[in-house]
Amino acid sequence: MAESTQRFLVIRLSSIGDIVHALPAVAALGETFPQAEIHWAVETRFAMLLDGNPFVRRLIKLDTLGWRKKIASLETFKSVARGAAALREVTYDTALDFQGLYKSAAIAWLSRSRARLGFNEAWLREPVAAMLYTERVSPGGRKHVIEMNMALAERAGAKPVSRSGWKFPLPRDAADDCYVEQRLAALGAPEFIVINPGGGWKSKCWSPDAYAELLGFLRDQLTLDFLLTGSTGEEPLIQNIVERSSVPRARYFPSTISQFIALVRRAKLFLGGDTGPMHLAAAVGTPIVAIYGPTNPERNGPFSPLDIALWNRGPVNHTRRNASAGYIEGVTVESVLAAIRERLARTHG
Repeated sequence: MAESTQRFLVIRLSSIGDIVHALPAVAALGETFPQAEIHWAVETRFAMLLDGNPFVRRLIKLDTLGWRKKIASLETFKSVARGAAALREVTYDTALDFQGLYKSAAIAWLSRSRARLGFNEAWLREPVAAMLYTERVSPGGRKHVIEMNMALAERAGAKPVSRSGWKFPLPRDAADDCYVEQRLAALGAPEFIVINPGGGWKSKCWSPDAYAELLGFLRDQLTLDFLLTGSTGEEPLIQNIVERSSVPRARYFPSTISQFIALVRRAKLFLGGDTGPMHLAAAVGTPIVAIYGPTNPERNGPFSPLDIALWNRGPVNHTRRNASAGYIEGVTVESVLAAIRERLARTHG
């Protein structure tokens, strides 16, 4: 009688950076168990990050962010029911909750997986989630979130992987490559730096004034172009920086997430804060200068030893979303300029 297929359910619903940080652990799991099936529960809006992932057999797309907005509607009820049914289509041997929230732990429980792995209470944003795990894992002395995720995969049986062996199988689409190539040609920007000034929290962003001033220095010291990226909602911020800098080689480059990945793969350097775009840049190996404020780069910063993270050593708080908070202070234009020159020299001479 043939042995049944081993099945893992990965739960990391959002967001961009957090999904990127889970990729090496899932790759390690897939390489250790090449015959196993790995399914991934993910928010619908971020599912494209897993397109073509060679280690993931099936995506279970859930819209928990949308459910919260219309929690009492009939359509939400139907969508939740469809999601629950998708989670129970197969029997899972192990569910791994990389998110550590009550809702992600509830998804693991709802799947009826035989084993449900998550971090212990001290490492969870919502400690009550640990009640729904059958096994709780402590990352011990591991500092970076990718290393912490590896601890969870290792408890499920994955072989340890050194930092140099981490894999980030992000999607690559010929149409996105073509779009980027055509846009770069139209802009006359064969060599460039990507600058991403926005972010989910204002307190994680360097000030627009500082970016505009920096561009003035960069114009005089580098022959590269400067392409500013961000979401549609961040376009006014970006255009304001471009106009105030008066640097003709600084332009806004609108893109989708997949187009941004294609763009940053070609960049000489990425400059920005603790945001999804920065983590995508790190995953594809682009040289990075990162500016940190309320979050700790030792935990979730760029992981290449060549990259540079400037940190004002502000309070380490991963839920600091106060709209009245100010921009990052204590990181000077001069220090960022020096870091850019140093990081470019480390790679390009």
